[in-house]
Amino acid sequence: MKLMLADYGVGNLHSIRKALELAGAEVEVVSDMSRLLGAKGMVFPGVGAFDATMERLLPVREQVRARLAAGVPALGICIGEQIMFEGSTEGKDPGLGVFPGRVERLPAEMLPHMGWNTVETVDPLFDGLEDHHFYFAHSYYGHPSDDSIVRGTTEYEGRRFPTVFRRYATYGFQFHPEKSGDEGLDLLKHFVAFAEGQQ
Repeated sequence: MKLMLADYGVGNLHSIRKALELAGAEVEVVSDMSRLLGAKGMVFPGVGAFDATMERLLPVREQVRARLAAGVPALGICIGEQIMFEGSTEGKDPGLGVFPGRVERLPAEMLPHMGWNTVETVDPLFDGLEDHHFYFAHSYYGHPSDDSIVRGTTEYEGRRFPTVFRRYATYGFQFHPEKSGDEGLDLLKHFVAFAEGQQ
């Protein structure tokens, strides 16, 4: 399965590229976002601010959104998941608008939320994983206007918030599977298999 990994100029792509390759994918890093329009599968990595991440995607926003709505498999991680929403209180630019709703600041005393937490989910992508324990590093979260896209939640400081989303063949994870050891690698293997099944 060939996946195009979006390099929008923020964050370190090495760990997610290596993890995807270990998961069985052929990975091509693209900095020209128009290349995504011919992708068989897309990955939008984490780390970065909302507007800085969307800056390079804005010229092809509608075309990328149309491709995702047509069922091209995709995975958004952390900020890559947040840009799937319509917008964010962190920035002014519109998101891709694949997920209905907006990104809000996490209502917590201690931010950023950093560390290992459990994801509660019954989504089949997580079938066979042992403990659903993943690594988080964020201060914002996706707040959907349609709860049907929520596929998993996490508790932090006594509050539960959504951390796994799916619409069409697009998944969004608030956590970092590439920084989550064997559990994260197994989840990426499941995503690669899912993406192959969409062809």
